Parts: sequence; structure tokens; C-alpha cells
Amino acid sequence: VPAITMGYGIISGAYDYRIRRTVVRLPNLPTAFDGIKIGHLSDIHSGSFFNKTAVMGGVEMLMKEKPDLIFFTGDLVNNTADEVKDYVPIFGKLKAPLGVFSTLGNHDYGDYVQWSSPQEKRENLELMKEAHRQMGWQLLMNENKEIKLNGDKVAILGVENWGKGGFVKHGRLDKAIRGTEEAAVKLLLSHDPSHWDAQVRPRYDDIDVMFSGHTHGFQFGIEVGNFKWSPAQYMYKQWAGLYQENDQYLYVNRGFGFLGFPGRIGMLPEITIMELKKA
Repeated sequence: VPAITMGYGIISGAYDYRIRRTVVRLPNLPTAFDGIKIGHLSDIHSGSFFNKTAVMGGVEMLMKEKPDLIFFTGDLVNNTADEVKDYVPIFGKLKAPLGVFSTLGNHDYGDYVQWSSPQEKRENLELMKEAHRQMGWQLLMNENKEIKLNGDKVAILGVENWGKGGFVKHGRLDKAIRGTEEAAVKLLLSHDPSHWDAQVRPRYDDIDVMFSGHTHGFQFGIEVGNFKWSPAQYMYKQWAGLYQENDQYLYVNRGFGFLGFPGRIGMLPEITIMELKKA
């Protein structure tokens, strides 16, 4: 039974992309942005893929939704920048009228590889940044971009990876939020959901929605109706879906790709569509 289950998870689950829809209502959302549609991907892990056609199918699923904005919240590769080379033309097809914004995850720094020199590791990170540029993604490294519609402003903030425990902590929210005082709404891209409780909520109550990934839902679990269970919940307080504390929201994407086990059982790869509505 375990062999059959794992085999099914590899053959069927690895690329069985599911669109998950959610609506977030914000009282301070400007009228011009009421109804804006955000596509959200995370944890592509291109070094694990073995089916380009299926990956292209997932990209086409997202584009058929006609999102106004697209966010990617880190882990483009497993270890090295060259893993994404063959997929740049595929993910470069992701386009949105208001832009495609991205940030880095813990796997994007090359920390899990033995490099011959610190210089080689730095060069790998530069190649990673270049891949984002080639795909037309605006990589936010502890910075922000302002988008405008009919005079209204919304700020997109992106921080480098910040995770509890032994994960790298390059994220600098103090830098990313600088200059966003006039933005009615602030949307944050931060790879690791543990960042929300550790720094975002205690220090920055004006960040309205944080988008993250990282957990993959452990690529294993059960989701039936409103019930969901995964071993991920024993390591992460927020591990899949939408969470709310007071007027702040966190969305944790279950991941587009996979790592380690080359498939998914129950916890299927996700394409998020979030609609922002004025409360």
C-alpha cells in the first residue's frame, strides 16, 4: 500500500496543479484597486522537474486566470542557478498588467552546496538574480515598488529570506518598508511564514497582507472540505492557506514544485488566485 501510494503521488500528484481561490477584504483598499486579482506562485524548485510539458501546463493555467499582478515568493531552484536555465522561457511567459514581482527563498542562496570559493557562491547568486531579470520578474531585495491606478497607490514590498531557527535571516523589513508611508495598502512578499509572527505583526501593523510559501504542506496531507491536516502543522503555526490576525492577513502557498520526494500525496501543487476587495 505505501508503494502504491507513493507511486501515485509521483505519477499523478507531482504536476496535478490546483487553483485555490481566496478573497481578502481590506477596509483601506483604494477604490481603483477594488477587485484586483493577484496570482501567487511559490517554491518552484526547478531542479526537481522532469516534465517540461506539465510545467508549461501549470503556467498556462495561471495565465488563463488573467491576473492583474503576479507574485513569486522564493525557492526558484534547489541549489544552483543553472537549474532554472531550461525553464526561463517557460516562466518568462508569466505576464500581468501591473507586473510580476518576486523574492528569494532559502534555497536560492546556494547554502546547501559546497562551493570551491566564496566568490563562486557570490557569482551563483548573481546568476540567480539574472534569471529573474530574464523572465521579466521584478526581484525585490529588501525594497519596494509602488503601483498606481487612477492616482491611488499600493506598495509591493519584498524581503530576502528570513526564517526562524537555522534558516538564513537576510530579510530587512526596515529597509523594505522605507518610503511607503503614502501607500494606502502594503503587500509583502516574504518566503518563510514564520516571519509573520516573528517580525511582521509585532513591528509593522500597517502591512496588510503577507504572501509566503516554504512549507510545501510537506507534500503530504489530507484536505477534505474545510478540513486539512499535514505533518507541516507540527512545525509551522501557519502552513497552508489564509490566516488572519486582527486586520492583517497571511497567505501560505502550498508550492508549485517539489523537493526530495518527487511527488505529492494529498497536498497538491498550488496556483493561488487572491482577489482584494474593499471591506
